[in-house]
Amino acid sequence: MFAKRLKQLRKDRKLTMQEVADFVGVAKSTYAGYESGYRQPTLESIHTISRKLRTSADYLLGLTDYPEPPEELNHNAKEYLNYKQLHWDGIPLEKDDLDLIRVLLERVIRDRSLPKDH
Repeated sequence: MFAKRLKQLRKDRKLTMQEVADFVGVAKSTYAGYESGYRQPTLESIHTISRKLRTSADYLLGLTDYPEPPEELNHNAKEYLNYKQLHWDGIPLEKDDLDLIRVLLERVIRDRSLPKDH
């Protein structure tokens, strides 16, 4: 279960094995072993991996089926829009919906950075 969830979340978060391995401080081959189930990470590595994948160690270990990150990690809207299971009052948001939201937010930020005419 750990290896499968690890691989799926990494892909969902659009990260490479090398990016996660670098963040954890292990070789890519070591990290690949975690995803294949051939190797088992230390508890410290599981904690670090969960931070990079914006999830909980409980989810990776199969103690919960809820992959979304703890509340304190949900503050970057740009990263939040990468979550697959976003919804609006129970109505799932599709990729096209999220792309439109990204464009609108980028426009808001761009407009804020323009000089104000007084």
